[in-house]
Amino acid sequence: MSLPRTLGELRQGPFSEPQLSSRRVKDEMRDNLIVKLRQGGAIFPGIVGYDDTVVPQIVNAILSRHNFILLGLRGQAKSRILRALTSLLDPQTPYVAGCEIHDNPYAPICRRCQEEIAELGDHTPIAYLTPEQRYVEKLATPDVTIADLIGDIDPIKAARGGHQLSSEYTVHYGLLPRANHGIFAINELPDLAGKIQVGLFNIMQEGDVQIKGYPIRLPLDLALVFSANPEDYTARGKIITPLKDRIGSEIRTHYPATVEEGITITAQESWTQRNGHKLHLPKYVQEVIERIAFAAREDKKIDKRSGVSQRLPISAMENVISNAERRAIHQEEALVVPRIADVYAAMPAITGKLELEYEGEMKGADHVSRELIRAAVAKTHDAYFKGVDMQQIVQWFDLGGEIQLAETASAAEALPSLRGIQGLMEKTVKVGVGPKDSPEVQVSAAEFILEGLHAHKRIGRNEERVFTAGEKQPKQTEKPFEREDLPYRGRRPYN
Repeated sequence: MSLPRTLGELRQGPFSEPQLSSRRVKDEMRDNLIVKLRQGGAIFPGIVGYDDTVVPQIVNAILSRHNFILLGLRGQAKSRILRALTSLLDPQTPYVAGCEIHDNPYAPICRRCQEEIAELGDHTPIAYLTPEQRYVEKLATPDVTIADLIGDIDPIKAARGGHQLSSEYTVHYGLLPRANHGIFAINELPDLAGKIQVGLFNIMQEGDVQIKGYPIRLPLDLALVFSANPEDYTARGKIITPLKDRIGSEIRTHYPATVEEGITITAQESWTQRNGHKLHLPKYVQEVIERIAFAAREDKKIDKRSGVSQRLPISAMENVISNAERRAIHQEEALVVPRIADVYAAMPAITGKLELEYEGEMKGADHVSRELIRAAVAKTHDAYFKGVDMQQIVQWFDLGGEIQLAETASAAEALPSLRGIQGLMEKTVKVGVGPKDSPEVQVSAAEFILEGLHAHKRIGRNEERVFTAGEKQPKQTEKPFEREDLPYRGRRPYN
């Protein structure tokens, strides 16, 4: 069905005057949200881990017709949620064709549209906006001006059109008026200078903006949404109190609550579908990568105020696959199977995403990252092998056995050596790997077992990835006379 192209056709079609004139953006979002709630299913597809926490609060804010702010640390999908709000807008929205502020054909607020409709009447041309075109986003930076947001005088318009500077035709509209009949989002709100934040007061309370130097009032129809990082309140700026007071709902986001949620997000966001070799991504490798982020969020050497972004496991996953892909290309293997060695090779994707405290700075980002990987391997190893007797494997190393598993070693080269370790290959069934699986899969599983034993300090491993017997800690035996802090009792008397 073709859409009406003139005001006269619009009056006869589905966009009737009473409906289009009285229905504002927040009412439109509310109505479409109610339809979604009744239908069931995900409100915001692709947003994982917020179903019982963040999403219900956003739903309440929209049903209340609130402007709202998402408050959370970096990498918590704040911008993605704001952009997903377009799913609550109508598929097509008519406006006066050529209007910079997308005027409602039945209630125009700009001088140009008012005069055009008065002159052309039912023949006034109509155009349409898609939901994506009705979403305007601005990243707040200290150099943003009132003119950027609201508008200003445009001398070039005055010169070209022969208008007086006092004419409305010389107005250059800012982002807010251009977002009319849509959603206007400001990311990192605290970075906006305080005097610029004041410029948002009118639009949030009275629903209008006033262009600098003009006695005109533009009653805009907008849904305003914001995002902010709590760290920014003190680091770079703050949200001024009167503006906070005008924001209807403050909604706090969070990191994934479980490893499974994190794995789902990472699998969704990372680039795993390569156009080269076939990929087999073991579940334990996914768990190790995800637990690195979980361990980092709890580590005292890492700044908790800054947070550990979900981008860390996403980037690490891509690097892990790439390192395994590089090995497969060099060794001419048909199947790409990441190993724990590839996780260590992905450290460049980890170190840059950690803000270290003083203790962490003293040890260095590489050292901290290695500790995190080792802790993640140990915890994942426990999830599969807790209670499993590994003594036969440990004893093989204690009796002088050693094996080198280089990062670039092929599966065909490594598998015979791994099979020589007593009791090792039998344990791979715990991760779903058997003797009928490909050599690449078997090697990856066996290496995971060895890395887990190393993480628990039951066997040793050096930088050349040679696995050996673990270091035995000698028992501390002290005699009383060797302790200088003990009294005379038990010491040898001086001659």
